[in-house]
Amino acid sequence: MIPGAFAYACPQSVGEAVGMLAECGEGAKILAGGQSLLPLLRLRSMAPKLLVDINRVPQLRGVREEGDSLVIGSMTTQHDLLHDVLVQRNAPLLAAAAQMAGDPAVRHRGTLGGSVTHADPAGDLAPVVLALDGELVAQGPRGLRTIPAAAFFVGHLATALEPEELLVEIRLPKAGDGWGFHYEKFQVSAQAPTLVGVAAAVRCENGGIAEARIALANMGVTPLRAATTEAALTGADATEAAVARAAEGVAEGTTPTTPGHSTVYRAHLARVLTRRAVLAAVRTERS
Repeated sequence: MIPGAFAYACPQSVGEAVGMLAECGEGAKILAGGQSLLPLLRLRSMAPKLLVDINRVPQLRGVREEGDSLVIGSMTTQHDLLHDVLVQRNAPLLAAAAQMAGDPAVRHRGTLGGSVTHADPAGDLAPVVLALDGELVAQGPRGLRTIPAAAFFVGHLATALEPEELLVEIRLPKAGDGWGFHYEKFQVSAQAPTLVGVAAAVRCENGGIAEARIALANMGVTPLRAATTEAALTGADATEAAVARAAEGVAEGTTPTTPGHSTVYRAHLARVLTRRAVLAAVRTERS
């Protein structure tokens, strides 16, 4: 199909982009990498009055350190996340998930900000930001606003961003000693969306698990934290048996909605992938 008619603008700065969003309101849509938006436009699932292309805003790209945080511009591509030394050193879970997102062509165009603001529950990067207790910084007409990842995803393809706000950066705590990370997912085929994904961050101490953060992809209308399994892992031995017991409750409270796959099957996948992800994270513990 052919998209409906819309106006097109290509701002050169964050301020200019925010001004356009404020003027148009809910009728405007942001074009970042376009990997998710363009198919929706062609299907006329979205019909914006204005498309704001932010690809020429240099302030939105790049990775930097700021104290104990890693700050990533919203227009940083998945390819850059995969190869950036600061990301590999300070947020290895994000680099691992970026490597598994789409294919090389998608990763060269797709952006971190575009992925998290699209808020697809099957996306691979949003659960990582959630598992790492990240913060998302938006700029609007009234200035900057910081939104914790736990409050950012509010529904299917919906976030806490206001219509006139632009996501400018994602802030992640730097990986500390004792932490291990792993991202595990299952998809029916190489080109199929993630059926279930698990982002695991585990801190080990004295042979046991002192702290765990587990986030799930495609087990509900938004990325989810697996609070029951996080609690069960905390204080548990870092053994296969103990991890398997903790993973049994990972699907509690989830509402997977992907057509064609039963909730029983998806819950089984979540348990298996959680066990694999946590054990792999334990093995990659940083010293």
